[in-house]
Amino acid sequence: MRTVAIIQARMGSTRLPGKVLADLDGRPVLALVLERTAAAPGLDAVAFAAPDLPRDDAIADFCARENVVCVRGSESDVLDRYHRAAAQLRADIVVRITADCPLIDPEVVGRLLAFRADNDFEYAGNATGALPPGRNRFPDGLDCEAFSAAALALAHGEATDPYDREHVTPFMGRDERLRRGVLEAEDDYGNERWTVDYPEDLERVREIVERLGRRAGYREILGIQPRRT
Repeated sequence: MRTVAIIQARMGSTRLPGKVLADLDGRPVLALVLERTAAAPGLDAVAFAAPDLPRDDAIADFCARENVVCVRGSESDVLDRYHRAAAQLRADIVVRITADCPLIDPEVVGRLLAFRADNDFEYAGNATGALPPGRNRFPDGLDCEAFSAAALALAHGEATDPYDREHVTPFMGRDERLRRGVLEAEDDYGNERWTVDYPEDLERVREIVERLGRRAGYREILGIQPRRT
């Protein structure tokens, strides 16, 4: 059973263009996403899925320097990028990570993989601050999903809505033919925001890394308070 994490990344963010290569502790944001993802237990490989536009050549260059596979394709059809990347890497299980989550926690990724396997789910995701209250959510920015190559192929073959193609997993998350599950945290941390969409988000992540280092887990991060400005 080959398990591959695929990190989607693009330079064309409308809210913070080029954020994935912004400086974070002397290296690009992508470097921390890669480091932390690769540290997750249960993974056999990590790859990137990037658009095939000229502006995204910088992501491919980063991957070449890091000796990491980068599969490129349509900017809007991210589902197709994932399907082709999974096939190229011969994945049985795919973990979806987004490059705007530099504090992705290896422990949480490992827990999600175990949760999926223990329950034989074809699709599993973790509850985060991106969801409305009502669950014990992880901080927004620890988002990860795990699904079988068969579930990915089903979505790729049948999803037609542009939203489903862009966001990869909504079709899987609602298709009743698939066994699905949601991993919850031990408490509701959904009001914590660690994803990077705006300049202030990036500054917050920079502060966390400066104070705690590159390997801090989410419990340690929860213990610090933002500096007063």
